[in-house]
Amino acid sequence: MTGLPSIEKDFAQWYQEVVYQAELADQAPVRGCIVMRPYGYALWEEIQKYLDIKFKETGHQNAAFPLLIPLSFLQKEAEHVEGFAPEIAVVTHAGGKKLEEPLVIRPTSETIIHHMYARWIRSWRDLPVKLNQWCSVVRWEMRPRPFIRTTEFWWQEGHTAHETEAEAKQEAEQMHQLYHNFVQNILAIPAIAGVKPEHEKFAGADATYTIESMMRDGKAVQMCTSHRISQNFARAFDMKFQDKNGQIAYPYLTSWGCTTRLIGAMIMTHGDQKGLVLPPAIAPIQVVIIPIWKNETKEQVFAYVNNLANQLKQYCRIHVDTREHETPGAKFYEWELKGVPLRIEVGARDIAANIVTMVTRHSGEKKTVDLSICAQNITADLEQIQQDLFKQAQKRQDEKTIKTEALLQEFGPELQEKNGFFNVGWDGDPKAIDALKQYQGTIRCVLPSNNTTRCFFSGKPSKFDIIIAKSY
Repeated sequence: MTGLPSIEKDFAQWYQEVVYQAELADQAPVRGCIVMRPYGYALWEEIQKYLDIKFKETGHQNAAFPLLIPLSFLQKEAEHVEGFAPEIAVVTHAGGKKLEEPLVIRPTSETIIHHMYARWIRSWRDLPVKLNQWCSVVRWEMRPRPFIRTTEFWWQEGHTAHETEAEAKQEAEQMHQLYHNFVQNILAIPAIAGVKPEHEKFAGADATYTIESMMRDGKAVQMCTSHRISQNFARAFDMKFQDKNGQIAYPYLTSWGCTTRLIGAMIMTHGDQKGLVLPPAIAPIQVVIIPIWKNETKEQVFAYVNNLANQLKQYCRIHVDTREHETPGAKFYEWELKGVPLRIEVGARDIAANIVTMVTRHSGEKKTVDLSICAQNITADLEQIQQDLFKQAQKRQDEKTIKTEALLQEFGPELQEKNGFFNVGWDGDPKAIDALKQYQGTIRCVLPSNNTTRCFFSGKPSKFDIIIAKSY
């Protein structure tokens, strides 16, 4: 392992090195693809565990749909195929022969799922249908960055069908809120819940709800999205049912998802010059115990550590580092790089005093704790770390968020130079979208409020409050 690049001077390179040195991922032979290593995949598993429970609590079931989709399926919904055309990978040959119809490697699964829904839904009694799948998808990425943007990435995608528009709207908003709570309470990342403007919504959707978060360098990451598709895809796939009045109707649809991008966002939000800093709620290892011994004290130290680990394991995810070929200093460095929230050091002197030494990853605080109260205090310690990380990130976001009535030419240079979130007004004129490009800015979301008085572009009365930022 080598030292990390400066987080302040070269954030992009710092990020790349953290991903690889902390053994979250490695580069794959295909450009834009990564291999998730066990530690990185363990993070994804923790995300899966939490969300899978929440999805099932809200009435969703897991299913699996094919990787390969007939190209004609994408062409059935004009906006959808237009939105994904630059990103799709197409299979033209298989089994040594040219295929009669090309197959698309799924960029998302709306089309194949809605094809099946059209076969399954016949009556209002068949509704709602509420399915989710955990899988990977492929979108040909021109500017890859591990976890944040990769050609193949892992995600979950939920797809539901409803009898009424009101039910579909409630579903899309419920999942939007679920994601918002998850990002803030589990990932400890402050998040803004809003709606994508018309030009940024999901291809073929009526509305896209988004969660936007600020990274350490002031740029935005789109964390999760929920889409109200209404009847667009239902009509395209001839998805009909008999309603309660005996009339033929089309169901209202939604889709929603989050990806391994969340791992990248955690790195970019909480990391520091030593490497990862993981929120305890999602950390695969919440506490690492490092025994420190000499040959004559090894047996005594290991017995003490095993007793401690047995006490702690009912309260937290724990790992005991008993490797004999690494020095304590090398272990400290490695587990700090990997972002484990709490480190416990135990040596012969600690045993003699019946104490342990605890080091908090994010603050570097070191304290000695009596063994008798270590286990009962560990939950509170981890909860405090979780709160601290959220507060730190919130403070940074507040400091880098500017609410202004200024025009683009006034705040644009600051956006381009220093990043940050700009909360401004907009009258909806699409010309503003192109004007933002000269400062590398985009409209991240439209906010529920409308407190601003004039548009950042035209100076006319505003119709929307929006967040403008540079993004990954």
